[in-house]
Amino acid sequence: MKKKRSDCPISCSLDVFGDKWSLLIIRDIMLRGKMSYSEFLESEEKIATNILVNRLKVLEEENILSKSVSPANKSKFIYRLTQKGVDLLPIVIEIMDWGARYNENCPRRELGKKIQKDKIKVIAEYLEKLRNEVD
Repeated sequence: MKKKRSDCPISCSLDVFGDKWSLLIIRDIMLRGKMSYSEFLESEEKIATNILVNRLKVLEEENILSKSVSPANKSKFIYRLTQKGVDLLPIVIEIMDWGARYNENCPRRELGKKIQKDKIKVIAEYLEKLRNEVD
């Protein structure tokens, strides 16, 4: 990890996963089931290839993601969350909920409506699913 800005826990956390692109990659793996470089490029936010390569590398170095060769295509890598990455789920859910609550241009889709109805249940369901997928 790069040099810390401070010893504040919020600052230390943001040093690891606090940029827009890293959180969107984590979201895509966690909530949308994406696993490959090409799938991340298809996201609606249109991440640039150089930024995607950099963020995947940083997330792997920080042990948020693991990278392995795809069993179906040996020239393709797949990315999965590590336990450290899975532990970000409640934070990602809270950010989603906050964004939908305070930004009228971010309507609640199916998952957002489930979060609004029973956030604890949604977190528990996703945690169980994600923990079963951890390498």
